[in-house]
Parts: sequence; C-alpha cells; structure tokens
Amino acid sequence: MGNPLWLIARRSFAEGWVRLVATLLAALGSIALIAGSLQFALRSQEAVSGGDASEYSRADVLVQGGAVDPEDVYGAPDGRVRLDQLTSRPGVAAAAGDASVAVTASRTSGQAIMAAAEGRTLLRPWVSDPQLNPYQLDAGRAPAADGEVAVVRHLARAGELNVGDTMTLTLPHETRQVRVSGIVNVQGRGAVAAGDLVLAPPETVQRAAMLPAGTWQSVWVKAAPGVPAEQLRGELARDLGKAVTVRTAASVRQAQLAAASGEGTTIAGIVGMLASVAIFVGMFVVANTFGTLVRQRTRRLALLGAIGATPRQIARLIRLEALVLGAIASVGGVLAGFPVAELIIRLFARDGFDVSGSDPQTGWIALTLPALAGILVTQGAAWQAAYRARSVSPVQALRSTVAEPRERRLPRLLFGGAILIGAVAWYAVAAAIRASEPPGPDRTFVIALMVLFGSLMAVTGLAVLTPFFVRPLGGLVGRVGTLVSGETGRLAHATVTRSPRRVAAAASSLTLGVALVASVALVTISVNGRFREAGREVMVAEHAITSTARTAEGAPAPVARDVVTKVAGAPGVSRAAVLTQTEVTLVSPAPGGSSDERPEPFAFLVSGAEQKGLRDVLKLGGRPPALATGEIALSSAVMKGQKLRRGQEIVVRGGHGRTTLKVAGTYHDPSHLFADQALVSPETMDRLDTNAVTRAVLVRGGTAEALNRAVAGVPGVRVLDRDAYVDAASQSQTRALRSTYVFVGMALLLALFGMATTVSMSVAERTREFGLLGAVGATTRQLRTIIRWEAATVVVLGTLLGLAIAMGTLGMLHIMSGSSYLRPDPPWWLFPVVAAGAAVAALATSALPARRAAAVPVLEAAKAE
Repeated sequence: MGNPLWLIARRSFAEGWVRLVATLLAALGSIALIAGSLQFALRSQEAVSGGDASEYSRADVLVQGGAVDPEDVYGAPDGRVRLDQLTSRPGVAAAAGDASVAVTASRTSGQAIMAAAEGRTLLRPWVSDPQLNPYQLDAGRAPAADGEVAVVRHLARAGELNVGDTMTLTLPHETRQVRVSGIVNVQGRGAVAAGDLVLAPPETVQRAAMLPAGTWQSVWVKAAPGVPAEQLRGELARDLGKAVTVRTAASVRQAQLAAASGEGTTIAGIVGMLASVAIFVGMFVVANTFGTLVRQRTRRLALLGAIGATPRQIARLIRLEALVLGAIASVGGVLAGFPVAELIIRLFARDGFDVSGSDPQTGWIALTLPALAGILVTQGAAWQAAYRARSVSPVQALRSTVAEPRERRLPRLLFGGAILIGAVAWYAVAAAIRASEPPGPDRTFVIALMVLFGSLMAVTGLAVLTPFFVRPLGGLVGRVGTLVSGETGRLAHATVTRSPRRVAAAASSLTLGVALVASVALVTISVNGRFREAGREVMVAEHAITSTARTAEGAPAPVARDVVTKVAGAPGVSRAAVLTQTEVTLVSPAPGGSSDERPEPFAFLVSGAEQKGLRDVLKLGGRPPALATGEIALSSAVMKGQKLRRGQEIVVRGGHGRTTLKVAGTYHDPSHLFADQALVSPETMDRLDTNAVTRAVLVRGGTAEALNRAVAGVPGVRVLDRDAYVDAASQSQTRALRSTYVFVGMALLLALFGMATTVSMSVAERTREFGLLGAVGATTRQLRTIIRWEAATVVVLGTLLGLAIAMGTLGMLHIMSGSSYLRPDPPWWLFPVVAAGAAVAALATSALPARRAAAVPVLEAAKAE
C-alpha cells in the first residue's frame, strides 16, 4: 500500500475511533466469552481427572473381594476378604483393610458440602501403617476414636472446616455428628480422582459398611523388599483362588487415571458444546458490527477510490483495520476471559458442579486459541465487508446521503439457501440417529445436539436473507406509522425501505436474542410441565422426607434409612415407605442378546420399596405385581432394549456379588423419578446392596407440621409436598438444561450489545440526513419518532423470525426424539411476553441514538460524511 494512501487510512482510522471502539468492544466481548468458556472447560477437565493423586500410591497389590466391574474403576468390589489371610503370608510386608461408603457431608447448619467436580464423598478407613498410609496431615492429627474424622483439603476448604469443628455425616442407615481431628492431602492434592474422602477409624468404617468383624471389601498390600509387585500379585491370585480379585496397585491407578481423564474430556466436550452457542453469538455480533462499520463509511471509501485507490488497496485497508482490531480485542478478551471463567465456575458450583479447586489455566491452549479465534473472527467478518468495500463506486462520494446500492439478489439467495440446506443436513443426521439408536437419554442428547447445530445454521441463513423481509414488513409498519404519526410515519417508512441491509443488521441480532430466549423458555416450560404432570400422576403420597443437600447432579442427596421410623408414628400418617436405589450390572443373559463381539455391559438402576401398600404412595403404569423376595419387575424400555421376557431368570451383579432374580412383571414410570428402570422388594434390595441409598421417604397422610416435628431432631432433612418433591427430584434430569442458562444468558447480553451497537452506528451514519431534516423544519420529537418507528420494524421482524426459529427448534426436537417431554405446545402468554421483551430491548437500545440524532446541529450535519 502506498504511503499517501496509508496516511489517509490513518486519518480515517483516527477520525472514526468512536465507531471502531464500538466494534472493538463487540469483538472483545466475543473473545472474552470464548476464552472464559475454554478456561472453564480446561479447569473442569483438570478437576474431574483429579490429577495423578491416588490413595493407592503406597500400596503394591490390591486384594479385592469377589469380582470387580472393570468398567467401574471407582466401584466397590462385590465380595469380602479377610485381613488375616494376608498379614502373615510370605512376601507381604504390610496389609491394611479398606472399605468405602458413600456419604453426604454437611455443615452443622445442614448445608451440604459438595464433592470436587463430579466426584463423590466417601467414608474410608484411616491407615495407620506408615508403609501404606498415603495421607499427609496438613493440620491436626489422625482420627483415634469413634466420632472423629480427618478430611481431605478440598472438603475442608469447600465446607469452611477447621480442626475441632463439627460436621454432619449422612450414612446409609443413620445420621451422625462427627468432629474434624485433622486435614490431609493426598500426594499434595486436596482430593483424589474418586472425589473427597472422610477418614475414620477402621472399626467405624467397618460398621458403616455392614461388614462382619475381620472382613473388608479390599486389602492393601505392601510387598516385602525385593519382591516385585507383579510376582506377589501372581502368588496371591494362585493361593486365594477365584473368591477374590488380585490386581497390582499400579494397574488400578492407571485405570483410574485413564477413566478420570476420559471423564474430564467428556465434561470438557459437553461444556464446549454448551459454549458453542455463546461463541456462535459472539462471531455473529462481530461480523454484524464490522459490516455496519464498513457500510457507514461508504462515502469515505468512495473518495479513496476517486483519488486513485484501487479496489485491492481498499480491501487491504479493511483487512488491516480488522487485523488491528482483532489483535487488540484478542489481548483484552483473553485477559477478560479469566473473570468470565470465574463467573461461570461460581454459577455452576451453585448447581452442584464445583471445579473451583482447579487452578487457572495459562498454557498455550488456554491463551493462544482464544487469541487466534479473535483474529480469525475479525478477519472472517472483514472478508465480506472488504468485498463490498472494493465494489463501492467513486460516484457515491458525491451523494449527499448514504444510500445502499442495489445489490444482486441472486447471490444472496443462493448463499442463504446453501446455509439453510446445511441446516437441513444436520436435521437429517438427527433423523438417522433416531432410526439407528435405541431409545434413551444418550440418544436424546445426541439428537438435541444435532438439532442445535441445525438451528444455529438456520439462524445464520435467515440472517443472510433478512434484507428481503425488510421491505414488506417495513411497508406494513410504515402504513401503521402513517396512520398514527402522519408524515413522520411516512418518513420512517421511506428510511426503512431505502436501507434494508441497515435494518436487517439490527433485526438479525434481535432475531438471535429472541430465538435463544424463546427456545430455552419453550424447552424449559415443556420439560418442567411434563415432569410436574407425570410426577403428580405417579406420586400418590402427599409428602416426601428428603435431604436438604444435593447430589452432584442436582437431585436431593440420600437420607438415612432410620428417618422412616421417626415419621411412621407421626399423627395422621397411614403409610411411610422407604424408596431405596442401587445400580447393578446385567450378567446373564448377555446384554443386547447374542453376538460374536463382546457386548457393552448394561448397568441399570434398581429401586426398592415395600410391596405392601406400595399403591398407597406410588401409582406405576402397568400395575406391577407384588414382588416376593428374589423377584424383579422391569420397565418396558429395559425389557425391550435387552430382549427379556416375563418369567425369565436373569443374573445381575450388585454390591454383594451375583444374584439370580426372576422377572415377575413389567411396568413403566412415566415420570422417570421413582422407579425408572427396575423395582424390587426391600428384602431383595438387601441381597443386592445392603447399603443402597435412600432417595426419599414417601408419606401418605399426616400434615406438614406434624412431619416437621417428627424429623426436627434429624439434621439436614426437610419435608416437601408432592409438587415440591417432584420439582426437586427432577433437578438431576434437567441439569443439562439448566447448564445452558449460563451460556445463553451471556450470549443474550452479547446479542443485545450487538443490536445496540448496530443501531447506534446506523444513526451515526445518518448524521447529515437528520441534521438536514432539522434544517427544513423537523422537530426533535419527530426525529425521535422516526427512529422509534424504525425500531418497531426491527421488533416485528426480529420477533417473528426469532419465534419461528424457536418453535421450529422445539418441533424438530419433538419429532426427532419422540419424547413427550419436548412438546411444541407453548402457553399462550409466552409469545406476548417475548414480544414485549423484544420491544423493550429495541426501544431501550434506540433511546440514546434517537436523542443524539435529534440534537444534531445543522452546521455539523453540513460537514458530516
């Protein structure tokens, strides 16, 4: 680029810095959103993986009772092993018993302490032998008596616990108050891959795990000096036989690390997919504002062409400006991404997903990718703008006002149509997944993801085609404006129809905002309404006793089973039933039927409930028969998916090893909240898992006041009525939906900022026009009215297109997934509420530009571009 042209470009850049700042802020916000989302994804991956910290770091061999599910590296073994079988064996230097019991830790106030990331809080025995003890005391001492515990550093920090403080532990069968005697780390970290640990004396853990004296779920073994771990493993496996599983501690650590890393990658992928919506909005806004920036400089670019600048030079000028803007926005956006990530982390922690224990990421991925994305986004936005700039005719420099040149309609139609075809292709992928995959949450999630990508492309395609809708809608609004405001309305109609791309730029941002809000609102209303409807259909009990704490999925945490004895005698109570739950794996018949390939293990949830009087608290579809000990009722989805039949015997592996059960009947739980997959009696549940968690105690009869008095002495429990419990229990099912709120909220703010920037810049580019209108007699009120009627056009266009996209998205979700929870049946009040919100947003963003336009002096208008 020649030096004279470069000087002109510098002057143009300096004079238009206000406009450039608006575009710079839009780009910076977009990059901050990208950087913050990436930070959150990377920190989530680190927190879930737990690093390389392992409680087995000092052990050489693990002897685990019974069989171990190789797919569940954190699961407890299903058998028992005696410690005295190992302590005196040759080659064994030390041995310690181990067991784990899932618990809920709470402050004395009853507020639950969430485990790190997706982990659990486990009660484990303190290991006193220094050869095997992996726990390093940061403060205090080891637990020495019943009622004393040591906690890992993350749990102490999350619960604001110090040595000597008291906390509440909710065990499967009781609730206890314990005192913190020490705070520990594991290999320098505050948690392990499985989650948080509460360490108690071995006898306390043995009783909590319902283990006979002298037996454990596992035994940690330290090999004698000179004895390789693999050699000791082989000797113990040969001598102890098939009643136990013998593994090297190193192999278990590697399996846990691999599983945790894989889970971390999955979490990061899910977060990345959620963040893609916000990132898409950021790119959309940058492209929109940069295009408006170039369009409002039409006369300046035409002057450059008139004095000899070639189209190639003008395009290079635009790209250079985009490069400078992108570089500045990238640096600022990467820095702003750290507080954005902290905000996302805080919001997710309130929903049960706490990754605050991880450190901010400063590697090249966390810093380079957002910066590179910022430059690519601004360059991509400048590409179309540069193409338009090089086609500006020098004659346009002589025009008194900026009027859009007539563009060829066919290229825009072809480009928009191609994008819409791409959206249809994503919908076709969703249809193929539905046809090939069995029903279930995984299929629904993948289908929803494909529909989301298709809808984002549909938004882009409609944004390209929006200028074609401006003239007819502008004419409609213009007629209404003429009837209401007379000549002012006619002038507004003329300005709208003369510059359809300018109006379309603002309308497309509003379309995106309306589509985001309406889509989330439609899905939320549909899902919550269906849960409430189905939950009331299934739950006959009037009340439920549940925990004030929450699981990592957001559902109420388990309560102690002894709560039922406290409420059963409350005045007016006619039935109190414990609802327990555990996970088992289908062993026989092989999951999915016979196949030459090894089938994937099929794990499913089994609910336990007292069969006598079950219909007094639950009304399950299909009316399952009263189940005897050793019988199981399966949901119709499980029966169909695993090709099982009534009367068939199946073998499942639970917490106590393999158990043979007879399929006594089929049923369905339309709410998916109480007995979604399988149902057994309490006696059968004890065979599967003595420590099965108690999800709730369902109560028929009695009053809330009487029940509250009955459980007043139990910390961390509450009494909920039917609707409140259904809402609380459905939190785990709607967690993925709630996770979108954070990203959609940030994306909405960015979209509104983009609309405000576009409106402000469109007013600024018509400084001369508004000043001349004032010179010929237009009043301040009339100028403001013109801009408001333009805003009305934006509102009508953006609202109609946004609602159409939202309804289409929900309709596609319903068709593709076949789920009754995604019904395109919105309440009547939603549309006027969304339209009113869009009108408020549009009028609010146009208020300041309207005030500025009305105050343009005539002399300033005369010298404006």
